[in-house]
Amino acid sequence: MSMRVDLLQESYAQLYELLGEDLTEQVYEMYRGRQISFPMRLYNRDKVAKQIVEEYDGHNLAQLTKKYDYSQRWIRQIIQKSREDAKQGPK
Repeated sequence: MSMRVDLLQESYAQLYELLGEDLTEQVYEMYRGRQISFPMRLYNRDKVAKQIVEEYDGHNLAQLTKKYDYSQRWIRQIIQKSREDAKQGPK
């Protein structure tokens, strides 16, 4: 059965424009009736923090700030915490 795009709720119409009919139908079947809010950030904060610690080379703070869209202050705090944890040794 073909979807009547002109009759869709606004949110479904937007999904239809982005995803097409088949995926809109799947989203509808999976989530209908539910309220969903999406986080402002795409990536998980804790996972990003671990990745930043791995990628930080002592000279790339500005690049990491742009790459992950977090403040330099937050990234410095993550790096400092990582250094303090390393000094304390394994838990």
